[in-house]
Amino acid sequence: MLDNIKIRLQYLLPKQCITHLAGWFANKKAGWLTQLVIKAFAKVYKVDMNEAQNPSFQAYSTFNEFFVRPLKEGIRPVVSETHQLALPADGAISQLGAIREEQIIQAKGHYYTVEALLAGQHQLAQQFRNGHFVTTYLSPKDYHRVHMPCDGVLKEMIYVPGDLFSVNPLTAANVPNLFARNERVICMFDTAFGPMAQILVGATIVGSIETVWSGCVTPPREGIIKRWVYPAKGEEGAVSLKKGEEMGRFKLGSTVINLFAPNQIQFANNLYSGSQTLLGGLMAQAISNDDELTEHTTDDVSMNQNNAS
Repeated sequence: MLDNIKIRLQYLLPKQCITHLAGWFANKKAGWLTQLVIKAFAKVYKVDMNEAQNPSFQAYSTFNEFFVRPLKEGIRPVVSETHQLALPADGAISQLGAIREEQIIQAKGHYYTVEALLAGQHQLAQQFRNGHFVTTYLSPKDYHRVHMPCDGVLKEMIYVPGDLFSVNPLTAANVPNLFARNERVICMFDTAFGPMAQILVGATIVGSIETVWSGCVTPPREGIIKRWVYPAKGEEGAVSLKKGEEMGRFKLGSTVINLFAPNQIQFANNLYSGSQTLLGGLMAQAISNDDELTEHTTDDVSMNQNNAS
């Protein structure tokens, strides 16, 4: 009953207005009030400040500064082998596995298409047909900067306006096409593992999505798709990022989705729907390497989820 009420409110509440107000307050220097909100938030969500570069609440003059606080240097070691891909964020795996034709699993009984996620960009979507995906949910307590799973050269960035439904296990299981209808920033990279998409998905009260190369992408929210194309590797102005390097951040959190081309990577066999992630840990490796990893399918994910519950 309570879950039904929560889902109904997702459709009824003025999410754009709520998000605008939350973003406005989160960026205000409100002195003791800001400190009160930060401390209350940290207590409610059990934020581990010992991992922060600066663990003192007083070091943050706005809620946004606190929310995107950097971690202590070296606290998240990044897998170092060239054939290994790193987890891009602290959080939890929502789903991962094979893309069946163009179908991606959102939650049990809910699917959406790669083309819908990529805002109807058919040629981009074809690169990931029968490939692999992983969806990572960043909860309020988590570190909210997103890093690179592998070395990559940015090809293009697409801002897609959309809804601002909350993104969590409840909405994923009850709001059809959640990730394909929410606001998002699509980042396309050339990598040694083929094309890779890293998609930052907005949500209610996510006041801002930023990238390291362009700064704040949203707001403003102008209601139109925007596209930026970047120089190729070696050309002037090319954006090249190393594995483990920061690529973007959420000011109030959400979800990151990675897409990979077919026959390129295998997910680590200790990852499943619901497993916790730490930035820099092993996410996958090149499919050509013969080792202890076994390829996940969406059926494997369901099996692991059942075993974990």
